[in-house]
Amino acid sequence: MQVRRVAVTDPEAEPLLLGLEEEYTARYGRNNELNRYPPQEFAPPFGALLLLVERGTVVAGGAFRRYDEHTAEFKRIWTAATHRRRGLASRVLVELEREAGARGYRRVYLTTGPRQPEALGLYLSTGYRPLFDLTADPETVGHLPFEKSLAATP
Repeated sequence: MQVRRVAVTDPEAEPLLLGLEEEYTARYGRNNELNRYPPQEFAPPFGALLLLVERGTVVAGGAFRRYDEHTAEFKRIWTAATHRRRGLASRVLVELEREAGARGYRRVYLTTGPRQPEALGLYLSTGYRPLFDLTADPETVGHLPFEKSLAATP
C-alpha cells in the first residue's frame, strides 16, 4: 500500500472526490459539501490530501485543512465501496494524524453527517471524543463534531 500526497485538483484525486459525491448524494440528496472550500485550503503548508493506492488503484484517502493555529480539520475521509471492512479508513486517519502532527498541529477537529453511522463508529473506535450528546438522535444534532489531541512530534 502506497501513501501519496496530491493536490485536490490532481486527476489522481478524482476517484476519492467522485466517490464522496456519490456517497453524499445517496445519503443526503443534493449536497454542496465538496464545494465548500477552495482546493488551496487542502494544500501545503497548512493542508494536505493523502491517497492510499494499492496496485495502481486509489482505495482510500482523506484530507485536512487549517482550522486554527493549533488545529487541523479533517475532511474528505473516504474508502472505495469495494475495499471497505479492511481497516483502510483507520489507516487514513493514522496517516493524516501523522502528517498534521508533522505540520505542527496539536489537535484534530472533524465532523461527520448524521446518516453516516460507519463514520461515527470509526471515530469513536479510534480515540476521537464526541463534542455532542451520543444519546441524542443524530438527525437532531446535524453535523456530529469530534476532536482528538495529537501526540507531540519530535
